[in-house]
Amino acid sequence: MKKLLILTTCIAAMISFTSCTPGERGAVTGAAIGAGTGALIGDSTGALIGGAIGAVAGSEISKNRAARNRNRYYY
Repeated sequence: MKKLLILTTCIAAMISFTSCTPGERGAVTGAAIGAGTGALIGDSTGALIGGAIGAVAGSEISKNRAARNRNRYYY
């Protein structure tokens, strides 16, 4: 039962990320990491703050990384 739940969750995550831009994917990943870290360090307020900061940071990092990869030229 546990394997089925994990498999279903992974498939749902893959399907939901298929149409995301790099910034959106980075925001979701950053929010998840930030919320988890905030919850471990503090309480529910820490999770909210960590999720918000992680979303902004993850979005900006992903946008910058995508822009760098787009601006490469072959000579």
